[in-house]
Amino acid sequence: MESANIDHATSHMNQKVQNQPKWQGQACADLAGPKADQIWPFLEDFFGLAKWFPTLATCTPVEGISGQPGCIRYCAGFRTPVDRDIGNTETTTLNWTKQKLLSIDPAAKIFSYSIVDGNVGFNSYVSTVQVMPKEDGCRIVWNYEVQPVDGWKPEDLDQFIGSGLWVMAERMEGALLGQAK
Repeated sequence: MESANIDHATSHMNQKVQNQPKWQGQACADLAGPKADQIWPFLEDFFGLAKWFPTLATCTPVEGISGQPGCIRYCAGFRTPVDRDIGNTETTTLNWTKQKLLSIDPAAKIFSYSIVDGNVGFNSYVSTVQVMPKEDGCRIVWNYEVQPVDGWKPEDLDQFIGSGLWVMAERMEGALLGQAK
């Protein structure tokens, strides 16, 4: 009887989370120097995310051709703000998601993707990433929308995406500087 109570409580908790309004957020990274045309190829390579996103151990193709709508990538090995035992990699769960490219417009330097499977608890997750020109460089804008995630707070997701984007921007800028030598 105890397990039935636990299942009912878990089901009730999940229902509560799903009935809340979706979380929406935005992270931006401004790069001084690099132009949008220089940064876009890094982001356009949908299967190449592991080169840029911090703590992401792998990003491999599952289906389709990188950069074409409908392609799916498998991303694993990243840490989230709610992971326990962050310093102890032996007991940390391997986080993973499968992400599907929904649309891409190279002329506007924008794409959107959704998480279609994973063990991080993201339901109805959709992101749009765009590189926009600025007078002194460019800006990367990452918008997201997701059902509330059990065990997370909206600020956890803001921190995860925001810090990830900043590291990505720094790595892309570094790659460009390395090419210029």
